[in-house]
Amino acid sequence: MLADLAAKVNEGAYYICLSEGCYLVYFDLAGDVFFWRDQIKLPVWYKKDADPKYICYCNQVTEQQIIDAVLKGGAKNIKDVARLTGAMRENNCELNNPLGRCCLPVIQSVIDRAISAHKHGA
Repeated sequence: MLADLAAKVNEGAYYICLSEGCYLVYFDLAGDVFFWRDQIKLPVWYKKDADPKYICYCNQVTEQQIIDAVLKGGAKNIKDVARLTGAMRENNCELNNPLGRCCLPVIQSVIDRAISAHKHGA
């Protein structure tokens, strides 16, 4: 099946479906090529029920590892999280991240949510 999927890939532009609940991940505008969640090697972090929920794909660091770094490891910022989890150690986000961009803003968002939840006793 993987060979069949690889044969479908061409030099055209692909787009990513940003809808959390949608089963579609990548598609081309011509409607010739679609890649569904069960056809992707690693779960796409923002899709519903992603497991594991990778945030840093280059180093396979999950959302839970980042939360644990904040709540259990005392991380307060990106530098602390990187030291404790290995996030962003190897950066090849354009190739590894489903969005094709750096994971730093998403890591910061997880840090902020974890700190906020901790302050509010959640």
